Formats: sequence, C-alpha cells, structure tokens
Amino acid sequence: MSDQGPLGDPFEGMPFFGDIARMLGQQGGGAWDSARQLGISVATGGVTEANVDPVERISIEQLARVADLRVADATGLSTSAGGRSVSVRPVNRTSWVMETLDAYRPLVERLAGALGPAEAPEEDVAETGDPMAGMFAGMLQMFQPMVLAMTAGSMVGHMATRTFGQYDLPIPRSLTGQGADELLLALPNLDAFADEWSLATDDLRLWICIHEVAHHAVLGVPHVRARMDDLLTRYVSSFRNDPAALEDRIGQIDLSDPSALADLQEVMGSPEVILGAITSPEQDALRPQLSALVAMVVGVVDHVLDTVGAELIPSYAMLTEALRRRRVEAAEADRFVERLFGLELSQGTYDRGAAFVDGVVERAGEDGLRRLWVGSDMLPTPPEIDAPGLWLARIDL
Repeated sequence: MSDQGPLGDPFEGMPFFGDIARMLGQQGGGAWDSARQLGISVATGGVTEANVDPVERISIEQLARVADLRVADATGLSTSAGGRSVSVRPVNRTSWVMETLDAYRPLVERLAGALGPAEAPEEDVAETGDPMAGMFAGMLQMFQPMVLAMTAGSMVGHMATRTFGQYDLPIPRSLTGQGADELLLALPNLDAFADEWSLATDDLRLWICIHEVAHHAVLGVPHVRARMDDLLTRYVSSFRNDPAALEDRIGQIDLSDPSALADLQEVMGSPEVILGAITSPEQDALRPQLSALVAMVVGVVDHVLDTVGAELIPSYAMLTEALRRRRVEAAEADRFVERLFGLELSQGTYDRGAAFVDGVVERAGEDGLRRLWVGSDMLPTPPEIDAPGLWLARIDL
C-alpha cells in the first residue's frame, strides 16, 4: 500500500523490464515468438492495425523508382545488393517489428552467447551478501536467454513507434531471400510526422526513399558490408557477463526501507543491469573503428541526400532541418540499441562524417569520394576520418 492506495504495477516506469514482466507469463512458441508478441504489443499499444492501402503502395513505388535512379547516378553504385531491382515497401508497425527482429536476431544471439551462463561465485551467499540479492541475480541469470530475446522485442517495439525506415541504424540486412532488395518504410509514423509538422506528404516520402536507398547502396558495397558485419559481430560477442555486479547493486538496497521498491525499480529498470553486461577491453579497441566506419557511411548518405534531394524536393531545406534535428533527439529505446551494438549516432558522428566527405570532395571531387568503393584498403582509418587529406595521401601512395 501507498499513501494514495494500493501499489500498482511494481514495474511501472521501467519500460524494458516492465514489458518483459507482462509477457513472461504468456504462452508462446519460444523466446523469439514471445519477443515478437511483445514487440508488436509495444509498437501498437495492443490495437490491431490496418494493412497499408494498395493505392499508397503504388504511390511510394513511383517515388522509390525516382530515388533509385538518382542515387545510382549520384554514387556510381548499384543500389541492388541481392541482384534484384530495389523497391520500397510501405508497412505498418506490426510488419516492421517482425522483419526487424528477424534482421537483428543474429546479433542478439551472438550477444546471448557472449553473456551465456557465468560460473557461480565460489563464496557462499550467506557469507558474502544479502540472500535476496543473490536470489534476484540468480533469477535473472536463469532467465537470461528469455530476457535477452524479450529485451530485443521491447526495444524493437519502442523503435517501431518512431522509425521511418529500416536504416535508422546502419545495420546491414540479409542479402538472401525475396526481400533482400525490398526496403521497409513505416508509413504510419511518416504520415503522423507530416501531419504534425504540416509537411508535404510526397516530399517527406521521397526524402525517406532517397535516405533508405542511399544507405542500401553504401551498405551493399561488399567490402563495406563485410567490415560493418565483422565489427558489429565482434563487438556484441565481446560483452562479458558479470552477475556479481548485479548482485552488488541489489545488495546495496535496504529491503526494510520504505523506499526499497523505488530503489529496486531504478536498478531493474536499467537494461544494462538486467543483461548483466559490461564492456570489455576488446570493445574499447573496436569502438574507434566502428565509429569511424559509421561516420563515413552517414556522411556519404547525407552528401547523396543533399545532392539528389535538393534537386528533386521543393521543400528539401525545411524537411532536412526537421529530420536531421529529429534523428539526434532519439528516444531512450533507440539509444539503448545503439549502445548494445556499439553504435553512436550523435550529432558529433554526423558532423564528423560530413567533414570527412566535404574535405574529400573539396580536394578530389566526386571521383575522389568514389574511390571508397574500390576495395577494403580504401576505407578510412579512425585518424583519417578526421583528416581527409591524410586519407587521400595514403590511397594515392
């Protein structure tokens, strides 16, 4: 009981753990089926969505064809990663969640492997700390595979409430299957944003089509994709399980104190605490490489947008100001996903990428920029991202 009456949901205010707690008791076909159910529930608020109107599909297909041709011309790249013509498919939030969870699943399972069951502490709980803390720590470790899958479902569900496409995070998707060159566009979010900001709907849709196709083209370059896949996989595989840290955090809470529930909520509301994950020296070494590659990718994509979009979209300047401000004002769910995968999409990252691309184009023109696509040895190192002249000097040698 509280002064205001019965205490409600004990996980209220804890978006990830609260979502997991609501779903753990539900039946399903396994952790990932439950994760999909959770993601859809979070994304839709439990309300059944309508399918996208076929008329809207036709309209976006036309915009996508324009974006495809212009991006290919501006970059000199094939926009098709899997050998099929690229297309943009408008979807509702439910479809976006299901396909994105499938795309992220290999990385999450790598993370699960890295955090796999840790060895139990040698010391007895009675000698070393609070048995309640040990109980919570043991419970979370026991359910860790489920917790990881459900956390993925929760975070993707929260992302689905605000994402516009599939490349808000520069994570390559599968090149196999019928949908290898089919890009997702979250139509409900786009239309809501257009209404909120009184934006021209077709202008906004074309901007996002160019953004998505440009990402797809850059991440479809074999050596860029291979480097990104390698760094992401190595990063998530380098987390180290530290159940003792969780036990220590819980053990600091005085369960006899009236504020204990609030303190427990604060601890359990942290996804990092729930996962029992801590960064490792291996990740510290990988982070500069990953940051440099991400800066290059987003820098090139923004350059393509400025080149193509300014010619095609009447309201390009106004749209770009609104959209680029919005992307660095990400929700906590988005930031957690970024940290989980070692990505940092702050304003500093975008500025860093823009400065590199501008420096290359100023010194060597568009042809100089296209040398990025020649081979893996042409990708800039972390120091070269901050000194484009150094990169040009090295590749000339």
